[in-house]
Amino acid sequence: MTHPFLDLPPLSAERFAAIEDAVARLLDTRQDVLITQGEALLPLEGAIRAAAGPGTVALNVITGPYGQTFGHWLRDAGATVYDLAVPFHTAVTAGQVREAFAEHPEIDFVSLVHAEAATGNTNPVAEIGEAVREQGALFYLDAVASVGAEPVLPDAWGVDLCVIGAQKAMGGPAGVSAISVSERAWARMAANPNAPRRSYLSLLDWKERWTDAGRTVLPHAPAQLEMLALQACLERIEADGLEAVMARHRRAALAARAGAVALGGGLEPYVHEERDAAPVATTLRVPSGVVASELVARALASDPALPLAAGGGALAQEMVRVNHYGPDATEGAVRDCLAALGTALAEQGHEVDLPAAHRAVKNAWQ
Repeated sequence: MTHPFLDLPPLSAERFAAIEDAVARLLDTRQDVLITQGEALLPLEGAIRAAAGPGTVALNVITGPYGQTFGHWLRDAGATVYDLAVPFHTAVTAGQVREAFAEHPEIDFVSLVHAEAATGNTNPVAEIGEAVREQGALFYLDAVASVGAEPVLPDAWGVDLCVIGAQKAMGGPAGVSAISVSERAWARMAANPNAPRRSYLSLLDWKERWTDAGRTVLPHAPAQLEMLALQACLERIEADGLEAVMARHRRAALAARAGAVALGGGLEPYVHEERDAAPVATTLRVPSGVVASELVARALASDPALPLAAGGGALAQEMVRVNHYGPDATEGAVRDCLAALGTALAEQGHEVDLPAAHRAVKNAWQ
């Protein structure tokens, strides 16, 4: 028996390289782009362990759980780490970053998450990038959630290590990811005796065996189906136009925020200021006496396919997340999520206004 997904000729090095080139176009970058054969945690960790070591002094910005993870990796690598943590309902500012530099002028590495889908905030990377350039530090950015939902421009923003994944706003697979690497980031890795080598985490191995070798022979068998899925989603974004894709995400975020306010029932945006709210997902604080995870379970009982989730960890008590990204960046998905939440709140005795929520969603989508 044959199967169209299983009986495929091997993915060629030429096609692999062409997909990397499409990622470079998406990011509008002239930096080297590597497609890594695993979920985005692979290049996120690999880049930190390659570029940071005992001599590194890092500013680690924490606006959600991924920032906390980066701090652990940096400390494991032997770096001296200063955490800049802000409340999860807001974003960090370039002014706060400059204050950290003034207090610790020896900082030479900055790690930042662009958009935290887990908390629903997004950080002003362009402004922060100016501050990082003034400091002369290496700039590491997690753009996994933001790419496809808002601009991600490593070259324009001075980002030295920019990691993306396709599984959110790009509407693609989770099994492969990508990283753009500047020349000075490569130099930092090459000078780091602790950078992973002969390892699945090693970016330097990929550079030497693939990029520097002319991208003619793949170092090992690629994740073929995931690579083809990545190529398909990149082609879809190019066909639709990146601006149109990002506009859908912006409208979805505005609609979710406006609809939640109009719905009532005690729901309110978790991120206080609209300018700090990520277009990839909208987080909502539940009313007192309501457990977010239980509310989401009740809402999903009517339609398990809705892009709804409770917050992770301690946030499961207070936060609901509307994941309006990728194929769910639609007016219908936002409306249906709010309707399910409203019905679940009404069943618990809270007064909601579903027609008002629907009108707010419709008006915000215009």
